[in-house]
Amino acid sequence: MSAHSRPLRILGTGVSTPARWIDSAELDTRFGLAPGTMRARTGVTRRGLEPTRNAAEVSAEAATAALRAAGLRTDDLDALICANASHDQAMPCNAALLHRELGMHRVPAFDINASCIGFLAALDLIGSLLASGRYRRVLLSSCDLASRALDPGDPDTFGLFGDGAAAAVLDAGDDDDERRPALLAARFETWSDAVHACEIPGGGSRLTPARYVGDYRDVCTFRMDGKRLYRTAALHFDRFVAELLDEAGVGLAQIRRVVPHQASRLGMEHIFKRLGLPRDRIEDIFAEHGNQVSASLPTALHHALSEGRLERGDIALLLGTAAGVTLGGAVLRI
Repeated sequence: MSAHSRPLRILGTGVSTPARWIDSAELDTRFGLAPGTMRARTGVTRRGLEPTRNAAEVSAEAATAALRAAGLRTDDLDALICANASHDQAMPCNAALLHRELGMHRVPAFDINASCIGFLAALDLIGSLLASGRYRRVLLSSCDLASRALDPGDPDTFGLFGDGAAAAVLDAGDDDDERRPALLAARFETWSDAVHACEIPGGGSRLTPARYVGDYRDVCTFRMDGKRLYRTAALHFDRFVAELLDEAGVGLAQIRRVVPHQASRLGMEHIFKRLGLPRDRIEDIFAEHGNQVSASLPTALHHALSEGRLERGDIALLLGTAAGVTLGGAVLRI
């Protein structure tokens, strides 16, 4: 077992079902594009949309499904953690809002924000909390309603992203077998020279409505320089993955399945090419969901687990990039 290893078992996962699916043909009509244009531009066939529910409500659906899959109730939890990139309001934290939606009492609730790879950052922290005995059982949820911050006049971003939530119930397991479920390694690197390549400038104390001259909606809209993001991540990707696998004490041949953040068609193609693995060993749900921001990777993980592509004892490589720019990865023995 790797020196970086910590016991971590997935007891159950769940995802939300969007209130509505929007297919690319509908967006072609909306933007006055020739049939097939949106699918060709983005690689997305359909994406989920939540017109009315807030993130806490959508998260509650995924969390309830994860608890059901684990055969547990909220009373069985020691902590609730939300790892969203965006939030229902500036304060309190979204975990507290989800806590109320689930009807919980006393159990501590707090947020972790690492943008698109919040779920990975939370796994790393939870692994340490479980290993130390601080908590026994944790509910982790990631949710983003990307549609709320998109420019409705920009077909490229509006067609790329989808709304959704995913959740997992985690514990340290109850056996001492060397092959027990574990977080074998986790690694993160931030390259902040590209910090403004992906952002929503408003909503914080730097740009308040009183300090901004103009239409405040302009700075509350998602902005992305996709090419710069890609270049920054691609520059470090090969070394990053090699060092992560080395820390985990495994080789790529031992990886049963790669579960990446479903960032974009270009990003997925880069992973296929750089890892050199058969495509059927890489979880790819991008065309059917789009980029769900923080919910993207855990949604892909849920599908891999619930549909039998990952089973007990398998080793999974989880990878993602996020605003910042941050690279993140984890090696899990399921």
